[in-house]
Amino acid sequence: MRRLIFVLLVLLSTFTVVAQKNLEITSTEVSFVFHSKNVDGTLSGFGSESSIDLNDLENSVFKGSVEVKTIDTGNFIRNWSLKSGRYFNTGDHPKISFESTAIRENENGFSVDGHLTIKGVRKPVAFDFTINEKTLIGTTTLYTTDFDIKIKKNREDNKVSVKVVFGY
Repeated sequence: MRRLIFVLLVLLSTFTVVAQKNLEITSTEVSFVFHSKNVDGTLSGFGSESSIDLNDLENSVFKGSVEVKTIDTGNFIRNWSLKSGRYFNTGDHPKISFESTAIRENENGFSVDGHLTIKGVRKPVAFDFTINEKTLIGTTTLYTTDFDIKIKKNREDNKVSVKVVFGY
């Protein structure tokens, strides 16, 4: 009986230590700027299956998605148009998702390489993260044309800056 209690205590204490190492994301903000039209906006409906350990980044996983129907640019007609089949096609592609493939430290924090899927198109993307008190702030730049979303004719005119802020 003592052995059983001892084993249970060891297992519980190990679980507690592991649980304390992984960050629990308590809030998320996803924002973007479409440069050529000077339009900014947000996405919400974030879901995460991440396992983030700042002491063991190489074995961490960033995995999550946002709901495209939540896109908000501050203009109802623009939002409606972006959700349509011509652009994001929320009926067939309701989520934008990301899953990391590699994480490495850099001079300002860490970089997360992974695959971003928008409108069924999966492309490699890298986010650069900084740590600021109880938040992780990630940024990247992408082009909508790479994801079959053609807003402007020239690729360079479809540049979007994305910022993700995770509170923990």
